[in-house]
Amino acid sequence: MSEVPGSPARRGPLIEADHVSKVFDVSAPWLNRIIERQPRLMLHAVSDVSFSIERGETLALVGESGCGKSTMARMMVGLYQPSSGAVRFDGVDLRTARGAPVMALRRRMQMIFQDPYASLNPRWRVSEIIAEPIRVHRLVNRPEDVRPRVEQLLQQVGLAAGDADKYPHQFSGGQRQRISIARALASEPEFLVCDEPTSALDVSIQAQVLNLMRALQRERGLTYLFISHNLAVVHHVSDRVGVMYLGSIVELAPKSRLFSAPRHPYTRMLLDAIPDISLSGRARTPVGGEVPNPLNPPAGCSFHPRCPLANARCHLERPVLRAAGMGTVAACHAVEEGRLD
Repeated sequence: MSEVPGSPARRGPLIEADHVSKVFDVSAPWLNRIIERQPRLMLHAVSDVSFSIERGETLALVGESGCGKSTMARMMVGLYQPSSGAVRFDGVDLRTARGAPVMALRRRMQMIFQDPYASLNPRWRVSEIIAEPIRVHRLVNRPEDVRPRVEQLLQQVGLAAGDADKYPHQFSGGQRQRISIARALASEPEFLVCDEPTSALDVSIQAQVLNLMRALQRERGLTYLFISHNLAVVHHVSDRVGVMYLGSIVELAPKSRLFSAPRHPYTRMLLDAIPDISLSGRARTPVGGEVPNPLNPPAGCSFHPRCPLANARCHLERPVLRAAGMGTVAACHAVEEGRLD
């Protein structure tokens, strides 16, 4: 008998990105292009990205602003459709799924957005915000069962049951993000995409929210895709780390391996940018230069204008991800040729 996607008998990764790319048309309006004789402009936000996330695992994507992390996050939950490639959740291609299976998949994946001040409807009480997924997915049989469920979710994220009657503006930033987490958990998901969920919060509040998310993962067996540019946060929450640069993954490795023995020059520069609290005196190389214009990316390796190890091959040939030992894959000619000490 064939397996039903999403059944307990199924094994393998919960979610997979298979050679995913996303291109946005950012051209001027048609008439302007005709009058001013301008060509169409295509922005390659994500280029040929592949990875998978096992059940109960946390994969973090890091990189500078504009590298494609958030675009990738939105494709993983179906908010954006890939221009090419496929995103598969529990074996089901999100782009080709239709009808009732789509609603079932939507229930099993949710997203926590970066700004808790913008992601909550200011005109709704907290009870309405959290109850919406419960009602949409018909997770309770009787209307009178919704309120107890909302209060239970608030208590799970460290808020009081009475907070259900308040409005978002009556809470601090950290409390609002807890409300966002409660709303995401309301549909009883298996997979959460966390798009920089703590970047708008104070450092002390960040730690509280991160500890809450780790506790919820242990209790519920959740799978996370965690988007961040803060490597300290990534070190705290992740199992594996993917480093993105100008729309592509340049290194993917287990957390311990990436922080102790990074392979790609860009990863090394990112780690060198972390403040040296221990005052070790070790020589550090900051990330120099600027990210190239994604509308006109450089030929060959996209990092070569900023890379101290670039040679003629790097200017001409685009590297591909290759095994670099100890579970690491890296897209770098210097790593492949053994030029990296």
